[in-house]
This record gives sequence, C-alpha cells and structure tokens, in this order.
Amino acid sequence: MILRDYQQAAVAAVYDHLRTRDDNPCVVIPTADGKTPVMARICKDAATRWDGRVLVLAPVKELLEQTADKLTRVCPEVRFGIYLAGLKRRDRRAPVIVASIQSVYQRACEFEPFDLVLVDEAHLIPPDGDGMYRQFPAEARIVNPNLRVIGFTATPFRLKTGSICTPEGFLNHICYEVGVRELIVPGYLCPLVTKAGVAKADFSHLHVRAGEFVADKVEALMDDDRLVETACREVVDATGDRKAVLIFASGIKRGQHIVRVLGDQHGLECGLVPGDLPIREWDGILEHFRSGDLKYLANVNVLTTGFDAPHIDSVVPLRPTLSAGLYYQMVGRGFRLHPGKANCLVLDFGGNVLRHGPVDQVKVRERPAGEGGQAPAKECPECRALIAAGHAHCPECGYEFPPPERSKHDAKASEAGILSGQVTTTYVVREVFYSVHRKHGAPQSMRVDYRVGWHLVKSEWACFEHTGYVRAKVFEWWRRRSHERVPETAEEAVTLAKSGRLAGIRSITVRSVSGEDCDRIIGYELGEIPPPVDESDLPEEAFDLPFGANLVAAEEVPW
Repeated sequence: MILRDYQQAAVAAVYDHLRTRDDNPCVVIPTADGKTPVMARICKDAATRWDGRVLVLAPVKELLEQTADKLTRVCPEVRFGIYLAGLKRRDRRAPVIVASIQSVYQRACEFEPFDLVLVDEAHLIPPDGDGMYRQFPAEARIVNPNLRVIGFTATPFRLKTGSICTPEGFLNHICYEVGVRELIVPGYLCPLVTKAGVAKADFSHLHVRAGEFVADKVEALMDDDRLVETACREVVDATGDRKAVLIFASGIKRGQHIVRVLGDQHGLECGLVPGDLPIREWDGILEHFRSGDLKYLANVNVLTTGFDAPHIDSVVPLRPTLSAGLYYQMVGRGFRLHPGKANCLVLDFGGNVLRHGPVDQVKVRERPAGEGGQAPAKECPECRALIAAGHAHCPECGYEFPPPERSKHDAKASEAGILSGQVTTTYVVREVFYSVHRKHGAPQSMRVDYRVGWHLVKSEWACFEHTGYVRAKVFEWWRRRSHERVPETAEEAVTLAKSGRLAGIRSITVRSVSGEDCDRIIGYELGEIPPPVDESDLPEEAFDLPFGANLVAAEEVPW
C-alpha cells in the first residue's frame, strides 16, 4: 500500500497527536480523495505492528459495506470483519471490525478489547450529547482504559453549531487538514465548472427553521410546473455530452415531477431514489446508474454522503440549502476521477454557489440568511458562469463587470466563486505545519502548510538543498523568521521549526492568478523572532524523526 504524500502526512499527524495529546483528533480530507487508504494504514499498523484491535464505525449500511470492501482491497494483509444485524454479519473476532454505531453501541463488552475506534463521516455525529457515540467508548474503556478515538470527514462543521471539534465535544482537535484546491492542482481531484440555472426561484421569502429552509415550503416553491419544465430542458441541453448526471431534488413530489418531465417531454429515463425506498430497489437503481445504463438519477436527501460513482460528470442541485456541509457534499459527488472525465459540470438551480461561495473555501455562515453583506460569488449576465466575486471580467466569455461602488469601510480581503482564484486574499493563520517534502529526481525541501480555515490549507516550499537563486531566496526567507543559522538540509530546517526556532505567523496574503496552477503566498504578518539558542540546548528526541515522516519507533505504540 503506497500512500500519497498528503495521506502519509495525515497518518503521521494522527500518530503525533496520539503521542502528545490525550484527546480525540479528527482528519479532514476532501470527498473522493482518499480517507480510506489513511484509515487502512492505521488499521494495518495497529493490527500487524502493535497487535492491536480496531473498530471502524460507518454511519449507514451502504457505507459500511463500501468501507469494508475498500479497506480489504487497499489492505488485503489484514482481516476485516463486519458487524451489522441488517446483513446478518456478526464478526467479533477479526482484528479490525467494521460496524454501524447502531449495531454495537450497547454491546461494547461483548467484543475483545479495542485499542482504536475510527469514525468515518464524523460530521454525521449528532451534536446534542453525541448519544451512542459517547456511550460505546465509555463502556469500551471499562475493558481498555487506553482506548483512543479518531474521526474522519470532509466537512468538519455543522449547520447550527459550527466546528465538530470542540474542547468539550466528542472530537476535540483537527490534527490534519488538506483542502480541495491543493488536490485539484496535482490532479488528485476532478475540477468543477459551474453555471447558474436560467429557471430561478425567489428564495428570499423562504422560512428558516433550525438554520435550514423549511422543507415543505421549499417543496411548494420548487415544484412549480414552469420551473421544473424549464430546468429539465436546460439540464438536457447542458448535459448532452455528459455520461452520468446526479440530480438533487427538494422533495419526493419534486423528484417524481422531474422524472415525469424528463420521460414525457424528452424521452429520457431518470431513476429516483427517495429516502424511504426499500433496500432491494435502492440497490438495483444504484447498480443500474453505476453501470452506465442509466444516465440521469434524481435523489431526495440520500446520496450526499459516501455515495461512490466516479463517472458522475454533472451534478444538478435543484434545491437550495443553507447548510454549507450539504452544499459541499452535493457538489463533492463529482470530485472523483474517472477515465475520459475532464471535469464535472455543476448546474446550480438553488443559488447555493452564490450563497456559500467557493467549494474549496466552504464555511459556516456567521450571519442569518437574508442579512446584508457581499455575496461570495457572482453570476455573469452573459454566459451565467458562477465566478469569484473579485473578477472584473468574466474568464469564460470576457464580459466586463461595472466597477463596484466601494465605501471606505470595505474589507481588503476578497471572496471567491465555485473555485477560488484570480484575486488577492489575506487569511488569518490558525496553525502551521512543517514537513520534509520528497520528490523523485529533485532535492528535498521543507513543506510549510498554513491552516487558514476548517477546510483550507495554503502551502509553500522552502528549498534549502537547492543552489543559486533558489537558495538565495530561501536564505532571505529564513533570516526574516529566525536568528539561527540557515539550515543546509530540509530535515535540519524541519527540526528547528518544530523546536520553536521560527517566528509565528499571524496571517498570510495569497495571490491567485487565472491560468496558474498554484496560488502564491506573497506576504506575511510575522510574530516575534525567538532568541537564538545553541543546538546543544535542543532536546535530543527532536532529531530522532523529521516531522511529517510516516514513521513510528519500532516498538512504540502511538496511543
């Protein structure tokens, strides 16, 4: 099992957390880009290196089977068992058990002691008391007081309560996070392109309850004959060359209406998966869609988490949502790579891109719906592309936007569209991570990751082992941050950085330019530079392992 560099960094961050803290960490990796190999490596290390036992919790039946199958394929040297009453599978003996929390939360003492619990799709853990998720570890610690819990998610926030990681919560700290854009650029995720729908409803008068639009009001608004027929016609026109189109409907009536219009007026078969569909019918429709025999599939509140169909090349949100997490999960169905798939088209009829902004900078709203403030994206009136709010010209058709009327209180930092870009943005830095970056055929460098949001990391590379101009630039970079001598190697730089020999970073300024693969960090607000110390004063263990290396001492169990 060969991990990508960010997956290795995630595993290393988990082990570092388990060694140095006594609370529960969370790993944040975007939809469709490899939580399973990270989980598999942790399961393998636990079972084969440390003779430990692991419980993997998946939230629903389909995800449970999918998780067990993926773990087995990625890591065939470990035996994975399944415990789920609905499948009549009750394996208690395998070193790694995949289960639903509903099946095991009252049975902790019926299993051999677990050392680790891995919670997949951790954002689905309910916020109020965490119920079953708290009960199982509490009882499991009766037989093993050293049990540790690790969460995995793509969206580490809830609509009403914000971050899922809090000091008093079930999960306490994001130990590793990599953002969407950082994985699209090297080709690990499929790019998204987006347009707004012509058929628009007026969402401004929708009632809000518990932080989300009231479902029956949305259904009544969106199930208008003209809206449905116009939207279906536009979907058909826009997806003629697409292979698989996933539609998110606002309710069962709306979903049935879409299926009927696509069939009667366009002669196209469209499947429908509502939440109450019997399992046998559900499986049959999904298999029909995955096989490529069914091009259009509508669903109602079910295919937003963990649904795996890599060939999806068009996502159609025919519903509005105030939930940043639900918005991300809907468009994230198109992130997976597939042969012949150049990008995924998002046709947004729900105003979600304009409401929430860039999918690579999703965040929980800080003001109630309807209050003022600049929209995080805007629509081109010529071609309907949804683009960054900071654009002066549409990058799709060249339309020139009229200059905005600015007040003296306008913020300097800009906001972005479906994928952020082409603007200069200042971010407050929450955490900084240093690791050794290895690239085949090139000298090593020090990778610096700045966590600037729940789901956003900006990175740069300090090339200490290069020569000439590049070495001169890193010399200047280091001198602004430290009184220590400039390191000769990346390992030495990481060791010094981990030992606190660099100034803290309060904020960074990032420039995104159309046509360039990577953002550039062009400015920093630095903290105080630490006073110089002799290397002999550094703790000896600081030189044992470079931060970010996927290594643990041979006999050391990280938890």
